[in-house]
Amino acid sequence: MRCPFCGNVDTQVKDSRPAEDHSAIRRRRYCPACAGRFTTYERVQLRDLVVIKKNGKREDFDRDKLARSVRTALQKRPIEADRVDQMISGIVRRLESLGEVDIPSDKIGQIVMETLARIDTVAYVRFASVYKNFQAADDFEEFVHELRPPEASEKE
Repeated sequence: MRCPFCGNVDTQVKDSRPAEDHSAIRRRRYCPACAGRFTTYERVQLRDLVVIKKNGKREDFDRDKLARSVRTALQKRPIEADRVDQMISGIVRRLESLGEVDIPSDKIGQIVMETLARIDTVAYVRFASVYKNFQAADDFEEFVHELRPPEASEKE
């Protein structure tokens, strides 16, 4: 593993243990060249997934990109970091278990929205506003109106 501080390739593992959600191995590393310490995570990858974008462009699936978008939607929401990590791992496992290597970005977006809808409706609306490319306040209003239970709409 290359040291992120000095680029030395001879780093040493000082400690290994399962990550909190037991879906990864957390390794504490030490660089003898610069005395830097850093942490790496090792995850099981069942297959190399490829995302098919709406414009037809293909790109390798990036777990970190998925995590950033989910964390952005959940920003300042009362959801624990461990739960977010479990949710992201669950989404990745679900994508890998589809049996396909090529996955349309629409499918990924739908799975993320389904998961967020179960965890936090505010994060769900935030993610949907970007995913569905809302252009005006009316788009939000229509979307939120669909989320409300029928009895709540009737009281208005």
